[in-house]
This record gives sequence, structure tokens and C-alpha cells, in this order.
Amino acid sequence: MTKEQEVEARQYSETSIKVLEGLEAVRKRPAMYIGDISVRGLHHLVNEVVDNSIDEALAGFCDTITVAINMDGSVTVEDNGRGIPTGPHPVKKISTLEVVMCTLHAGGKFDKQTYQVSGGLHGVGVSVVNALSEWCEVVVSRDGMQYKQRYHRGVPQGPVETLGKTKKSGTLTTFYPDVEIFKNIDFRFEVLEERLRELAYLNKSISITLRDERNQEEEVFHFKGGLRDFVEYIDAARESMIKKPIYIEGERDGTPVELAFQYNDSYSENIFTYVNNIHTIEGGTHLVGLKTALTRVLNNYAYKNGLAKEGKTTISGDDFREGLTAVLSVKVAEPQFEGQTKTKLGNSETKSVVETIIGEQLSLYLEQNPSVAKRVIEKALRAAEAREAARRARDLTRRKNALDSLSLPGKLADCSITDPEHCEIYLVEGDSAGGSAKQGRDRRFQAILPLRGKILNVEKARLHKVLENTEINAMVSAFGAGIGHDEDIDLTSLRYGKIIIMTDADVDGSHIRTLLLTFFFRYMKALIENGHVFIAQPPLYKIKKGKVERYAFDDDERDDILKVLRAGKSDPADLEDLEEAAEPGLVLKKDGITLSRFKGLGEMNPDQLWETTMNPETRTLLRVTMENAAEADRLFQILMGDAVEPRRQFIERNAKYVRNLDV
Repeated sequence: MTKEQEVEARQYSETSIKVLEGLEAVRKRPAMYIGDISVRGLHHLVNEVVDNSIDEALAGFCDTITVAINMDGSVTVEDNGRGIPTGPHPVKKISTLEVVMCTLHAGGKFDKQTYQVSGGLHGVGVSVVNALSEWCEVVVSRDGMQYKQRYHRGVPQGPVETLGKTKKSGTLTTFYPDVEIFKNIDFRFEVLEERLRELAYLNKSISITLRDERNQEEEVFHFKGGLRDFVEYIDAARESMIKKPIYIEGERDGTPVELAFQYNDSYSENIFTYVNNIHTIEGGTHLVGLKTALTRVLNNYAYKNGLAKEGKTTISGDDFREGLTAVLSVKVAEPQFEGQTKTKLGNSETKSVVETIIGEQLSLYLEQNPSVAKRVIEKALRAAEAREAARRARDLTRRKNALDSLSLPGKLADCSITDPEHCEIYLVEGDSAGGSAKQGRDRRFQAILPLRGKILNVEKARLHKVLENTEINAMVSAFGAGIGHDEDIDLTSLRYGKIIIMTDADVDGSHIRTLLLTFFFRYMKALIENGHVFIAQPPLYKIKKGKVERYAFDDDERDDILKVLRAGKSDPADLEDLEEAAEPGLVLKKDGITLSRFKGLGEMNPDQLWETTMNPETRTLLRVTMENAAEADRLFQILMGDAVEPRRQFIERNAKYVRNLDV
């Protein structure tokens, strides 16, 4: 660069201001619109198109939606709604279909006449999908005629065509994600399945079909019981205290409210809240209304009917929610979202609406079902006694820590920096791996806590029993943020910004990882909700040829590396010989290439562990999120609960996906 060019580059003038026309801004910064450009963002494209169809259903004009993954990797979403208008737009003077598909913030969701409520990105979604697709095609059936328009990276490839007459009504959208934007454009059936099932539960009048043309897999989601079926699905692996979930439905001040809940034999509280089909992970005013109504009504009933006595054990809101599984869905015309992930409802009026509707109908239900009311109150009383025992155990732990000048577990190898934002702690399986990690780490910001054996399965224990476990106590002490419900967790006292689970890639390692995730999900959920929990990804294979040493984190990467190192060799049999190195600890040599599969973290020397798994510049970490909390809760109960039959069914259904099982 010349001196003149450097001077010009430093200047800030009128020419410095760039205006991105049309959908250019979306292609320039896609993560601003869909969250990220990974697998999550890819599947979010489908959700945005589906949300438009769901909005048609909420308005009463659609009851059937079909989502298909096509043979060429594209996705088609079809509904039987009214169809996007295709006539000239009064302002833009071009087809309204083109305006909707090619203009940000263009849609029928702003005046509240076409759609009373809506989900998705409110007028941004479908145009963003169009912008981030290599090609997109929309076929509209409306007013007895069918129309089509095709786009390339958000740009129309011609005017809207008239295809002819039709008896159908609705919109069919097909798109192929842009390989310039997404590294991976392989849609996964199971990822789409979770969201579509959830939408079908939340909208009982809708039938949603998901079809994968690549392997002829198909699922149809239609649940006449709606939220009641949703609660039973979540609680499938638990023993219910009530024959059928309690269902409450009502509307006040233009806000419809739906609630289904039941009590089970577990010790955890599981409340899932939705606003306009959007999962409000951080809760909000509607959740406050539910909790307030539940506590007030059950308390009044308990004292009024002599099931609880004044001056004895005090029953709190937490006690009434032990073993509760509930799904709350509200429809709000103008939702105001706040919180870190913009999934916390802030509308103050919604609290009183929810509280009033639930309070009135729950009071009536309890009066009509005294035997159910008695079982619920008795469970709450037992929970209150256990809570008091847990409080004493916590107080004892705090006193011990206060007396101990260090107040940290002895086996913790702490880091020298004290700023949590720059600190991370590795939870490592066993002393051997712990030794390698301690030697390989960067002592300035990386702490190591070796865990001996498998921690307690917290799915089957109350908090006071959990606190008796040595390994759990060590973690709680090291983290410094407390344990329990969200209100018991003090994130300002958290000593590490990243808590990283690092276990072996074998059956025992997977079990330990599941036990740890269950613990975080049940007793430190706030750490997951705020993005503090991660899973390390150690390599499975080491491949060496001469001085070249490469690591592979899965079988596909292993095969790619082998092909590169064996460039010029064309005999597939030779390659297959090396690919047989699937058993942990097995080492194979062929044509100067050595392939070995690691048996565990302790087998790696400190330098290898640092370079592959702990170095921030080269490692891969998976952040644990709450995005599919209802499904996560169900899976934790299936895998870690008492019921054997649901676990057997889960294993049989997923056995086909298992490769290289280490037993």
C-alpha cells in the first residue's frame, strides 16, 4: 500500500459510508438474522418458513403443513393457508409476493388486522431465508389461480408467472441453502423433528408431516390433546401422581392462556413456557403469574382444609413445584421480549391475566377433586421437610468452607488469574487424565478439577442427598456460585467463565458426561442458561506419516486425512485396512502411515492434550444450551431415571446410529 493509499484509508469521509441495498445486509452479516451459520442456523431457515405457515394456522386459515427434505438437499415447506398475495403492491408497484420475498420487514404482521398474533422474526424471516439460499422457488395457490417466482441469492429471476387454474390454496416454498454462507448444508431429520413435534403440541388443530425423501423416513405430528399430550410426552418415563394432566384454558383482555400440568414422583421442577409458539427459555411475566397463582391457591386450600397447620412446617412455592411438569402457552398481540437471549417476556399485564385465569380455574378443580389435592399437598409437605434438611446441609457446607482458609477442594489445580471472564475450569475424568491436563494446561487461566469415579445420579436424589456426595461438593466449592434453583445461584460469585467437561471417548466417559450434564441441568441450570457450560472434543485418532502428525476428531475426518497422506495410492483395500483401527488402543501401520485410536485422555501426553483439546486457538468446544429444554428433560429422565422400559425403547430406536461401540 502506497503512502497516498494509507492516508486515504485513514480518512473518514462521505465515501466511507456504505449502503447495503435490499438483502445484501443479510448476506454480509447472516448471524445477526439467524443466530449463526452452523447446523443451528441452517435448520433455523426451515423454522422461519414454517413459522409463516403456523401464523396462518393461528389466524384460522391453515390446518395442514408438510415439510420435506428433498433428494437434492433442498427443503420444501407447504401449507394450505390463504397463500401470499401476488397482486401489485400499492406502494412498491410490483408483485406483493416479490415484496414479501425480497424486502426486509415486509409482511402482514404489523397492523394486527391480518394476524392477531405471530411468531418467528416478524416479517424478516422468509426474506432472510431467500437471501441465504442459493436458489428459492415459491408457488402460491390463491383465488383459484397458481403463481410462481424463482430467486437466486435473493434476486428474482423474472416476474411472477401465472401457472394456471387450481382448486388448491396455500403456499409452497422450496429453497436450497447457499454453500457460500453455510459450511454444512446437510439437513438432519431429528433436528427438524424436535421443533415440528413441539409446534404440533402447541397447536392442536394442526397436522404437520415431516418427510425425508433421501431415505423415505416420515413422521406425522398431530395431537388432539395439545398441551395435555405434551406433558404426558415429557413425563413418559416418570410415575405420575394424577391419572390425567390438569388442563386450564381461558382468555382475558385479548390474551388466550393455556396450561397443562401434572405431578410425578421426581424431585425436580419442569416448567416450559411459550409465547406465540416461541419458547421463552428465561421465563418472564407469564411464568411469574403461573407460580404466584399455584402457590396462592394450593396454600389457601392446604390451610383451609387442615392439611397444613399454622406454626409447623412452612410450605414455600418451591415445595409446591417439586415433581411438577407444566407447559404454559400464551398468545400476546404485542410481546415485549427482554433478557440475554431475548426470550424473556416483559409484558407486565400478562402476569395478572395468567394469574387470574389459573387461580380461578385451579381453585375450582381442587374443590372438585379433593383426593388429588390431598396427594399434591402431602408431596409438598415432604418436599418442605427435605428442603429444610437441604438448608441445614448447605449451612454446614458453608460453615466448613468459612472455617477453611482456602475453602477450595485440595485436588483442584487452580489458575493464577482471578477474573472469571478469562478463567476456565476443566472437569476431568480420573487422576491419570487429570495429571496430563495439569501438566499440559496454561496455568494462568486454566484450572483442573479431577473427578474420581462417577458422581451421584442426581435424577434419583433430593438436594440434601446430593450435597453429601464428595465429588459434587468439590465442584460446588470450586465454582463458588452455590447450588439449587435459579434463585439459589449467584452468578456474580462464579469463579470461572467456562466450565468444561472433558471425558474419554468411550462408554464410561459418555456415562460420566451424562451424569455431569444431569447435575447441571437439575441443580445448576442457570450456568447452562447463561452459556457457562461446555463439552471438550478430544481427538479419536492420531495419524502419522514421517514427520507429519495429524489428529482426527471423527471417522470422516480420519478418512479425509488418510486420503491426503496416501495421495497417489489408489487401492481401496489398503485404505480399508487402516480404517479398521476403530478399537481403542489399536495401532495399525500401512505404507509408512501409522494410525492409532486413543483409548483415553490419560494416554495422551501433555503436549498432545494441550494442542488438540485445551489450546483456545486449535481446540473445539461445544456449548451446552437450553434450546430444546423439554426434550432434554425427557431424555435425562429416560436415561437416568428408574423406569427401564422407556430406556430399552430408546436404546433399540437409536442403536442403528452407534458406531465403534467400546464395550
